[in-house]
Amino acid sequence: MTYHLAIDIGASSGRHIIGWIENEILCTEEIYRFDNNIIRDGKSLVWDIDNLVYHVKNGIKRCRDVNKIPHTIAIDTWGVDYVLLDNDLNVLMPVYCYRDSRTDNSVPMVENVFSAEKLYSHTGIQKQSFNTVYQLWCDKESGKMDKAEHFLMMPSYLSFCLTGEIKNEYTNATTTGMVNAKTCKLDGEIINSLGYSKKLFDNLLMPGEFVGNFTDEMKEYAGFDSNVIFCPSHDTASAVAACPLQENSMYVSSGTWSLIGVELEKPVLSEDARIANFANEGGIDKRFRFLKNYMGMWLFQNIRRNINKSLTYDEMMNEAINSGEYYYIDVNAKEFVAPDNMVNAIRSYLNKPDLPLGVVLNSVYHSLAKAYNDAVLEIESVTGAQISSINIVGGGCKDKYLNNLTAKYTGKMVCAGPVEATATGNLITQVMYANTDFNLAKARDLVKRSFDIKEVE
Repeated sequence: MTYHLAIDIGASSGRHIIGWIENEILCTEEIYRFDNNIIRDGKSLVWDIDNLVYHVKNGIKRCRDVNKIPHTIAIDTWGVDYVLLDNDLNVLMPVYCYRDSRTDNSVPMVENVFSAEKLYSHTGIQKQSFNTVYQLWCDKESGKMDKAEHFLMMPSYLSFCLTGEIKNEYTNATTTGMVNAKTCKLDGEIINSLGYSKKLFDNLLMPGEFVGNFTDEMKEYAGFDSNVIFCPSHDTASAVAACPLQENSMYVSSGTWSLIGVELEKPVLSEDARIANFANEGGIDKRFRFLKNYMGMWLFQNIRRNINKSLTYDEMMNEAINSGEYYYIDVNAKEFVAPDNMVNAIRSYLNKPDLPLGVVLNSVYHSLAKAYNDAVLEIESVTGAQISSINIVGGGCKDKYLNNLTAKYTGKMVCAGPVEATATGNLITQVMYANTDFNLAKARDLVKRSFDIKEVE
C-alpha cells in the first residue's frame, strides 16, 4: 500500500491526514491534530513558529506509531505570511501574523511608489492590507530585511525544516502580491521598485514538484525517510484542486475565510476586476483562482470564544434561526479583523449595544449569504460567465443553515462537500506525483467517488 501524508494547517488548528487508494476510493485517516493560535507579543500579533514546527514534526513521527509510513508528504497553510532567515538560517523573530496592524501605514507608502492600478495590472491580486508586499515594506523600514538572507512562505519554511531545502511554491507565492500573473514568476519590477532585497527571492516551484528528502536529523526523529513535495501549498488552492467543479460552476471554500470564485485558464486583469477587488491567485495545473476573500467562520469562531464556548456551533446556528431577526453588516469591515470581542464589535458596528446574541448570529449568517450573492453577481458581470451552480467545500460546508441561505440568496443549485477539501486537494496532488498517469480530471473523479457530496435542498 502506498501512503501519503497531508499536513493541513489553518489559522486556528492543524491536522495530519494519511491518505491511500483502496478499491478505487481515496481513504483517509486523521492521525494527529493540534491547536494553532495567534499570540500577542506586546502590541503585535505573531505566530508561535517553534510550536508549529514541533507539531509538524511530532505528527510525522506519529505515522510510525500507526505503521503507515508515507511515500510522500506535503504541507499546506494559509497565505501571505512568511519567515525571514539570516545567514546562519536562523529565524528572524518575530514571525508576524497577517492580522497584525503594522501594515496600516505601509499601504499608502507602497502605492506611492507602485500604484494600486499598476500593481494589479502586474499581479491581478486583490488589494488587502495584509498582503505580503505591504508586510515586507514594514521589514524594510524597520531594518529587519537588511539582516535577511532568505525568504520563505509559511508552508515552504515548514518544508525547509524537514528537508533543509530553501524553495518556494507558486500558489502560496501568488498571495504575496508580487508574482506576475502572465509569467507566473516573481515580478522583478515590483521587487526592484520597492527596494526589496533581490537575493531573497528565487524561482518558484509548481505544485507536484519535489522539494527534498528528510535531513539526517529528521530521519532520526521520525524513524523513517520520506519524499517531501509541494502540493498547492496555499490551503485554498488545495481546496479548489479537490473541488468537483463542472462547467459554469463556482466554488466557496468555507473556513476561517470564505473564498468565493471560479477556476480560469487565464487571469482577468481588467480595471473592472480591480475595482471589484478580485484576486487571480495561482492554482493547480497553472490555473487561476479568480476569487474574493470574505471573513467566514472567523466571525463565528470569535463569537463562540467570546461566550466561552458555552454553545456548540449547532446550538449557535439554532439560536440564529430562532431569533427571526437580522441586520446586514459588512463582513470584511476592519472592525472584525481582530477585535477583542466580536459580539461587542458587531453590536457597536450596528449601533445596537443590547442586540441579543441570536440576532447577532443571524445577522452574520444573512450577511455572509448576501456577500456570496454579491460575489456571484460580480463574477458574472466581470467575466461574462453565467454561474449555474455553487460547490461549497471545507469545514463550513457542514453548516446547513448557511448552505440553505446561500441557495436562497443566490438562486443557484448548491452542493456541499467534501468537508476536508484542503487535505483532499493536498493528497490528490501527492497521488498525481506518485502516479504520472493520474491527471487532475482523474483526481477530481476520485474525489467524487470517495466523498459524500450532497445537493442542498
